[in-house]
Amino acid sequence: MFATKTIKWVAAATLALTASSAMAFEPSGKVECIAPSDPGGGWDFTCRSVGNVLEELELVPASVQTINMAGAGGGVAFAHTVSKRKGDDQLLVAASTATTTRLAQNQFPGMNADMVNWIGAVGADYGVIAVSKDSPYHNLNELMDAMKQDPRAVKFAGGSANGGWDHLKVLIAAKAAGVENLPRIPYLSYNNGGEAMTQVIGGHVDAFTGDVTETQGFLKSGDLRVLAVLSDERLPGDLADIPTAKEQGIDAVGPNWRGFYMPADIDEDAKQYWVDAVDKLYASDQWKKVMKSNGLMPFHPKADEFQAFVKQQIQDIQALSKEIGLIQ
Repeated sequence: MFATKTIKWVAAATLALTASSAMAFEPSGKVECIAPSDPGGGWDFTCRSVGNVLEELELVPASVQTINMAGAGGGVAFAHTVSKRKGDDQLLVAASTATTTRLAQNQFPGMNADMVNWIGAVGADYGVIAVSKDSPYHNLNELMDAMKQDPRAVKFAGGSANGGWDHLKVLIAAKAAGVENLPRIPYLSYNNGGEAMTQVIGGHVDAFTGDVTETQGFLKSGDLRVLAVLSDERLPGDLADIPTAKEQGIDAVGPNWRGFYMPADIDEDAKQYWVDAVDKLYASDQWKKVMKSNGLMPFHPKADEFQAFVKQQIQDIQALSKEIGLIQ
């Protein structure tokens, strides 16, 4: 009798497990990745490069379609995801420190970090301050000395909104260099880093503030001169010639993580699929190659740690923004 009951229980459990496995989420049809910017720049890079590797690893059924949705420093894409895409388990949205910066400064009205699912990070990109090849500034100290004389002496262009992460990186460096009256430093906001660099190379703006991945093309062409990378140590490979701000006596570090969030109300098994997919992507040789060729540094907290990291970064940026007078 006991054996018969045991056999029935095992059979039932096996059937339940089989049904559960059959219902486990896998993407089907079109997978979309929203880049909250125009083509060019960091979010666009994140969607396109990750999409390519997801396809190579066969973690998506076909292709990943990048959808560019510029506006409000990522606010248009965040609002679209929150208001129109709830439950959409085929949608990834590129995010970064720029996203947490805007959330920290309450720039997405009525929205907060709890309104989306934070899936994972695929590396960190470090900030740079760069000028055109014809610029009179040849190192970071020359640039900062001009700003010490007059905080309005150097006009910066970046791909984030005013008060966003690109803007903050300049202020972090300027504060570390001893520049006073930080709110007076001119900063012009463009839809993406590519557009901002074009303005600098064209001689319309004095300096670029952005991330090292954005500068690759203009660095290779020789049109852009990077005065400093805001990292603890020099970056590897082709970027090893770029000096850090620290080695120039300016203690400024500005890492920008790259990753994704998804809409709220997706099933737990769908969320887990994408968390696992990002884990597999990050561990792959294909992604290591992308990281190496684009100056991305290792950064990949576990899923629960990533959620906590995002919330902590928002708190830290909020405190910094208050300290330098960007928000009350």
